[in-house]
Amino acid sequence: MDEETLMFETEASMDEAVERMVADFAGVRTGKASPSLVDNMDIFVASYGTSMKLKSLAVVSTPDARSILIQPFDPSTLNDIKKALAESRLNITPIIDARSVRLPIPELSGERRKELCKYVKSLAEDTRVRVRGARKAGMDGIKKLKADNILTEDGVRQAEDKVQKLTDKFVKKIEELVIAKEKEIMTV
Repeated sequence: MDEETLMFETEASMDEAVERMVADFAGVRTGKASPSLVDNMDIFVASYGTSMKLKSLAVVSTPDARSILIQPFDPSTLNDIKKALAESRLNITPIIDARSVRLPIPELSGERRKELCKYVKSLAEDTRVRVRGARKAGMDGIKKLKADNILTEDGVRQAEDKVQKLTDKFVKKIEELVIAKEKEIMTV
């Protein structure tokens, strides 16, 4: 392995951690209906004698800002979908409307908004830990390159600076995303 490959792998690992956080943020309820609330939860429905993802059984849409509409491909799975949604972490009571399931999105209370902000901060801290883990792996790789006489002392310092700058860049990006998500959550 050379320095360039090491830097690429370190950056890719940090980027993957941030992308995962962004996906987790999409599943955090902000008081507005969004198909990602259901899609990112990986809700499994016990139907046809097996457990299947909701995405593979139904179309998820938002007809208005206050509800999510789930239209199953097979109407016989309506009750199975309703049961899976009721048991999920969404904490929203599903309602069966003729050939679909409707999830009414309630207005968030001030207390619930604060809880969601705390949750967002904990997701961000988990991501920072993953970024620091990628930094450590990068620094260990640099030490190995020095031990294998691929990098000189000056090369080691420069490589360590690059890894630190990458870490700082991703930590700053995490902070910006947290601020934006908190603003979105707290907006009434």
